[in-house]
Order: sequence, then structure tokens, then C-alpha cells
Amino acid sequence: MPRGAADRARRPGFGGVPGPVAVFSGGGTGGHLFPALALCDALRELRPDVRPFFVGAQKGLEARVLPERGLDHLLLPVLGFQRGTVWGNLRALAGLLRSLLSTGEAFHRLRPGVVVVTGGYAGGPAGILAGLMGIPLALQEQNSFPGLTTRALSRWSRQIHLAFPEALDFLPRSARARARVSGNPIRVPGGGTPEAARAHFGLDPRGPVLLVVGGSQGAEALNRAVLEALQGVRAGGLTRPRGLQILWATGPLKLEEVEAGLVELGRPSWVRALGFIEDMPTALEAATLALSRGSAMATSEFLAWGVPAILVPLPTAAADHQTKNAESLALSGSAVHLPQRELSGALLWKTVTSLLEDPRKLSAMRGAALARGRPQAGREIAEALATLLPGGTWTPPRGKAAA
Repeated sequence: MPRGAADRARRPGFGGVPGPVAVFSGGGTGGHLFPALALCDALRELRPDVRPFFVGAQKGLEARVLPERGLDHLLLPVLGFQRGTVWGNLRALAGLLRSLLSTGEAFHRLRPGVVVVTGGYAGGPAGILAGLMGIPLALQEQNSFPGLTTRALSRWSRQIHLAFPEALDFLPRSARARARVSGNPIRVPGGGTPEAARAHFGLDPRGPVLLVVGGSQGAEALNRAVLEALQGVRAGGLTRPRGLQILWATGPLKLEEVEAGLVELGRPSWVRALGFIEDMPTALEAATLALSRGSAMATSEFLAWGVPAILVPLPTAAADHQTKNAESLALSGSAVHLPQRELSGALLWKTVTSLLEDPRKLSAMRGAALARGRPQAGREIAEALATLLPGGTWTPPRGKAAA
């Protein structure tokens, strides 16, 4: 798409096929964008006649992903508001006003049958316009502490889909009756085996696997702690649990640094470092235990695959939502919460070792994860969204959110 058209709606290329328009809005980060893409795919499986249209931010990840996928979209000059920066917030307010005008023009032309907002500042204008124009609005919240966009829009939404039951308590009381705990839309676990999955990555099919993931860009704090632990193992101060192997997604820009560290350690054969793991479902199938940040989508995948996790939340995440996610899962018994301020190679290795050497504890964590996982979330949410399209009906749960 030409740069000059960045803040205008790309003309829908629907091929003249009649059908309702479903607007998906949310972005800024992959944690909001990818759920929107997953819900779009799930809804179109149910209703192939649906014409999807995306609304996102010019400065968000969606500015690259949506054109690459050839999806019809509108990119807005919307920015996130920040505390303590008056000039920056004046710019954000001006961007919001421009975004509302652009979104209003697009909605008048498209006449959406439903608007689905998955959070982030990029979802605000579409949600506001849906409320003003009387368009059915649905929200999907990924985290245990709802973001500002979800809390603000929940008052006039028809449906609110939560990934964490804890999020219900942070919604306005008037909105809670329209909420249900649906989970996060993720890829559905397949029917493979851990042995085959480990062999796929060149690992010993019989040995336990620690899966290390720090998001699409990796996590320097996790990388540093793992290298420290491996240095301790090489020096003899720490002991490698029997048969342990590490499948490590370092982040594309951090792989070279990690590889240099592994060379200094004699390149241990039981450590497999990759910049990015494309086939994450197979990696999850291979994992015995995971070390990760506390992002909503990553933790949802651990739950669906029944992978116990050690979670080190990103301390600078908005509203500290990753910490709240980690605390929720630790209370459920499916994860261990390890704050970054306490993280060290020795403590990390002690935690990993204690779990791998306690099969009963690991099994209990796996059971707790599976009990909380919702691998069919995408399908279930799509079924509810379909009822908001012309001719559909949906009865929300009364009182508390449905489990």
C-alpha cells in the first residue's frame, strides 16, 4: 500500500461476493493483533461469506503484517496515552480525533455487521464508533487484568470474551453479565508425540526438554540467566538434571550473542539454540517444562498443551499485566512465578532442577494447566460472534462469567 494512503481504508477486494462485513480491530503489539487474526480465521470457517476488514495503527506491528497478508485494512495515526507527558498526550489526542474521523468514514462506507476489538490503543477508535453507530461490539481480552481499551468499551459491548476468570472483577459491574471466560484464540494442539517432536528438533526423543521462549524478539534477561546457569554447570557448581535438553528461542537479533556464549562453554550438545521457532506447536509438544515471559498468548499455549511453566514477567509491560498473569497461573498451580528482580542463573537452575526431579509435582502442574487450558477458544468465540451478525441471537450468562 502506498505510504500516502496509510491513513485511508484500502478498498475492500471482496470480489463482489455479498456478505456481512466483520471489522477486527486491535494491535500495536502482536499480543493484540494475532488474536484478531485468529478470530478472523475462525469466523470465516463458520461463515465463509463474511468479509473481514482490519483497523489498526500506523505505528503498530499490523502496519507490516496486514499488507503482507493482503488483508483489507485501515491504518490510523492513533497513539497510546502516557502518564506525565503532556505534549505526547496532546499528540495522542489529536491522533485519536483524526482516527475517529477516518474510522467513521470507513464504517459509513462498509456498514459493518459486527466490530470485534482485541485491545490495545489501536482498538479504541473502532470500538468508540461501533458504540456511537449502534453496531454490535464484541471484546476479547487476553490478560488477567483488562487493558484500558477493554474496560472503557465494555460498557456498551454486546459480548466480552475473557481469557482469565480473574479479569471479571476488574470490569465495570454493569458489564459483567455480558462476559464469559472463553480463553485466548490459539492454534489447536495436534496429535503428535513428545518423542517425534523432539526428534524434529534434533533432540534425544527420550530426554526431558526445557523450552525457553522470550517472545518473538527474545528476552535478554532470560538469555543471560540461562547462560549463567550453563556456566555453573560447566564449572561444576550446578548439576544437569538427568537427560535434560534445552530448546531455546533466543530472539533473531540475540542469537549471535548466545551462540558466542555457547562456544565459550564448549557448545554443549544438549542445548539447541534458534533465533526463532517457526513451528511452535511442535516445540510445545516436545516440551517437558517451559521458561517464558508472562504474555497472555504464550501462557495460553502452555495451558492448552499442558506444559508447566516458569514465568518471569516483563516488568515494564503495560499496567504490569504480565505479573498479574503469572500470579494468576501460579495460584492455579500450573506455573511458578519468578520475578525478574530475583532472577539469577543459580536460582533459575534450582527451580528447573527441583521441578524435573519431582515427577509428582510436574504431573500436578500439567494437570492444572490442562484443566485451565481452552484449546478450542477460537472456535467457541467465533460461534458467539456469528450470532451478532444479521439474524443471530446470543444469550449472555447471568451473574458471573460462564466458565
